[in-house]
Formats: sequence, structure tokens, C-alpha cells
Amino acid sequence: MALILDGIQIRDQILQEAKPRVAALKRPPGLAVVLVGEDPASEIYVRNKIKACHDLGIYSEKYAPPTSVTTAELLALIDQLNQQDTIDSILVQMPLPAHIDFSAVLQAIHPSKDSDGFHPFNMGQLVANGPGPRACTPAGVMEVLRRHQIPIEGKRAVVVGRSEIVGKPMALMLLQANATVTLCHSRTRALADECQRADILVAAIGKPAFITREHIRKGAVVIDVGINRVSDPVQAAAIFRNDEKAMANLKVRGSLVVGDANPLDMAELSSAYTPVPGGVGPLTIAMLMMNTIYLSERRQA
Repeated sequence: MALILDGIQIRDQILQEAKPRVAALKRPPGLAVVLVGEDPASEIYVRNKIKACHDLGIYSEKYAPPTSVTTAELLALIDQLNQQDTIDSILVQMPLPAHIDFSAVLQAIHPSKDSDGFHPFNMGQLVANGPGPRACTPAGVMEVLRRHQIPIEGKRAVVVGRSEIVGKPMALMLLQANATVTLCHSRTRALADECQRADILVAAIGKPAFITREHIRKGAVVIDVGINRVSDPVQAAAIFRNDEKAMANLKVRGSLVVGDANPLDMAELSSAYTPVPGGVGPLTIAMLMMNTIYLSERRQA
């Protein structure tokens, strides 16, 4: 029977370990969160991040410019936060409206206040294995593997998805842990064959239940990073094989949360896997808190 890699338990361990680090600082770490517009999912994410700050004793500020905000206005806000002494960490919640220059916003955050580790300087530090904040979701995955004592060194790892947020930093972190890494994407030929070679398979492609039994080698460890909502009954029935409980939940809730891997195939074939929800998701906020504390420690040193 496959081991379920419980992200909630690991999140709680990490946050407990963070408390004495916060208490040891001269002043509370400060996180500024910028939420553009009124995207309901983003509002939930931001609310959870601010709650995590409150629970740890981290100072937080929320800025909510309207959807109509221009790139120039957003850059001016970021410049203000870069200069604010009480703010150690700046998070711009994604996605941004289409008219905003994402690259300009990313590069405007000073590397010493880059809560997500996405600034080109910090990505370069990751490539060079130097100090700096790390992308939160991949860093959370590494904590899952480490705390469950899943061997990485010498193993074959396949990452499906090449985003700047997950796929690329995930591949680098696994490589630095001495895995042999293959980074796949939407144009990879014979994708299932590549995935079948994996001892550790990371699904981060952004498509519900895309990774199926043809991709999963029996006994592999599967890390499902995806969070997707499925509302079509036909699609849900295919994914969950007409499971009565799942279909009843769909009828009540209007949608089901599904990862990038088929949940039933993953549970049947893997030796260990992260469930969705309750797997990697909770770790993302925990690692954001750890980045904020780390950046504050560096600024207060």
C-alpha cells in the first residue's frame, strides 16, 4: 500500500520550528502582499498567507490596487516597499492582469526582499547553489522528500512542466540533491516513456489528471504539484471511475479539486505520493514564511 505524504503534518512541523527564529529577532519580520484586482482564488490564498503571518508573529501589510492599475503604478508601489525598513519580504500575488508587464514587476522587487525567489539574481543563486530565497513550492517538495526520508541521491527524477515558478527550480533543486534529472514539457516526445524511467516523478504541468497509469512506473514516488478544479461530470466520472462518493461530492460542491496526476492511478501504482488536496499545497505557504524569516534575519544581522 502506498505511503501518503501528508503535507499538512510537515507544514505544522516547519511552522513550529519557525517560532523560535521569529522570537530571536530584534523586530518582527515584515511581509508585504500585493493583490491586484478581485480574483476569488487569489483572495483566498492571500488571506491564508496573512493568517499564517499572524499565527507566527510576522508583521504583514496588504495592498490591493484595482485591476485597472498600470504597470508604472505597480512599480511605484514596489519601489516604496523596497525602501520601507519594516518590510523584509515582498510578495506580488499571481496571476496578474494581462496588461501588466510581469517581467518588469518581477525584476522591480529587490533581490533582498524577494519572497518567492523568482528574481533573476536569486534564480542565478539557485543555479550556482549559492545563498538566497528559494521558490516556495519546489522548496516545499524538497521538505516532503527529506522529512519522509525518501532517497534522492542517485535516483532518476522526472519533472513534467518547465515553468519558472515550479518546473525549472524543481529540476535544479533535485539536481543539487544528486538526482539524475529529466525536465519534460508539452513538446516532449514519448512523454510516457520518459516518465516511466522515474524513481521520483513530479507532476507540475497544470492539467487535471494528465499523468495517468501509462506514465507511472510501479513503485515510483509521485509528487503531484497541481491544483485544478473539475466541474464537468463526464470528466470527473472518467477521472474517478464513477466513484459514488466523488460524484456525490461533485453534485454538492459543484466542482472537485484534482491534481495533475490521476488520483486513483497514482495511489495504485506508486510507493508514496502527495495527495491533492493536502499534499504539496500546504507547504507553499510554510516555505513563504520561512523565506520571509530568512530575509529578515539577513537584513537584521
